[in-house]
Amino acid sequence: KIIKERRLQDDHWKVVTPAAGQQAIDVFLPFGPLLVPLAVWKARKDSLIAREYEHGSLLGIWLAPGDDPAEIANDIDDFTVIAVHFPKFADGRGYSTARLLRERHGYDGELRAFGDIGRDQLFFLNRVGFDAFVLGEGKSAEEALAAFDEFPESYQGDAVQPLPLFRRRAA
Repeated sequence: KIIKERRLQDDHWKVVTPAAGQQAIDVFLPFGPLLVPLAVWKARKDSLIAREYEHGSLLGIWLAPGDDPAEIANDIDDFTVIAVHFPKFADGRGYSTARLLRERHGYDGELRAFGDIGRDQLFFLNRVGFDAFVLGEGKSAEEALAAFDEFPESYQGDAVQPLPLFRRRAA
């Protein structure tokens, strides 16, 4: 299950991950909606676009913590989903990636966080622009839904609500 727009939904996307030492050009691409890593996108861009437009296969990309979102800025309209991988709980680079995708690059499609994430992070991940979440192994998506309601108001602006709750009036 995936949490998307604060609801549980089935997840049909297949995350493509190259084996250790495997070249991006040689990665097997299964049938169905795919989330490919940046390296595979760069190596097989033309065939992936053809697959999407000629065969109706949905296409998404996933970014690792060290990937620069500017590398896909010109291709952003080709993706149904952009996912950001969090390989370990303490790695917060994905928060910046999300904010850049939403605010600098204008991405308005599904922005998914996946990897070692849990309930404690959902509220804050949502604030920087994520709207879909695949929790880490062994974590309950059903129980995690409550995280969105733990803080009823935010006083600072964010990617979801850019203006602060209280604004200073012009004199």
